[in-house]
Amino acid sequence: MEETTLPATDKLTVTVIAPVHNEEPVLHLLYERVSAVLESMGEPWELILVDDGSRDKSAEIINELHARDPRVRGLSFSRNFGFQVAVSAGLDMARGDAVILIDADLQDPPEVIPDMIAKWREGYDVVYGIRATREGETWFKKGTAKAFYRIIDRITGIDIPLDTGDFRLMDRRVVEAIKRMPERNRFLRGMVPWVGYRQTGVQYHRAARVAGSSKFTSVRQMGPFAVNAITSFSYFPLQIATYLGFLIAGISLLAIIAVIILRLMTPGGQLLGQATTLVAVLFLGGVQLISLGIIGEYLGRIYDEVKQRPLYLVQQKWDDET
Repeated sequence: MEETTLPATDKLTVTVIAPVHNEEPVLHLLYERVSAVLESMGEPWELILVDDGSRDKSAEIINELHARDPRVRGLSFSRNFGFQVAVSAGLDMARGDAVILIDADLQDPPEVIPDMIAKWREGYDVVYGIRATREGETWFKKGTAKAFYRIIDRITGIDIPLDTGDFRLMDRRVVEAIKRMPERNRFLRGMVPWVGYRQTGVQYHRAARVAGSSKFTSVRQMGPFAVNAITSFSYFPLQIATYLGFLIAGISLLAIIAVIILRLMTPGGQLLGQATTLVAVLFLGGVQLISLGIIGEYLGRIYDEVKQRPLYLVQQKWDDET
């Protein structure tokens, strides 16, 4: 069994990754708070900003920050590829022994990073942030998030910590393991627990956004995220179709017996019920379409994988050589 190996030196390199999508108002403050925290710790560090197809001046600010401080590295996508892909691009660029994912909107406070580093030094490979409180979020988002993580915990074979997000620290070997996972439909909150190793959490207060509005609030945005998470780590939706088939078959058998008894007991041997027949046909048709839709979701993911398209395309990169 592989043992956890900590770096031999006290000078540990830290990489902080922040995906960026139309975060122009907060990028300077993000840099100031992250750099202040890491400078106070005396750690060699880098901040990677991944511009996920922003329509504002986020890319220009990343360029400005890199020119001011070469420890700020980054890249800009050719279009919007999504949060999960932006994080993956940051992991591809990261050089630190400890890699920290954080939201650019500063809802996840950089001031928690020293607590995560302390746990890492104790030998933990993953240190995730646990949201003790959540400020500035609607009851709908809190309620659906709570229900989602409890449901996915029941139907998947992985232990996804409750009330956590993407704010976490990962050891270099965890990062390398995730980089070897090539799937296109990515759910990092499930991929990190799947990797295993020693994991623990630290509690923190999740603040409201410093500026701007959340990009992840409506059912239209959260629905595909939930479907992707479930289909990436569970066959339960496919099993539902099987369970429905057995259930309907059982109900049909009982209905046949009931119809025979009623026919024998009805004078003249006739049993009228066109409305009942229509309802039954429509119900069975609905179940079949739902089952086909579930199968289609999995087939669509297989289709994405076999195309072997790149996860993202880079328009501009800010690095040591550029």
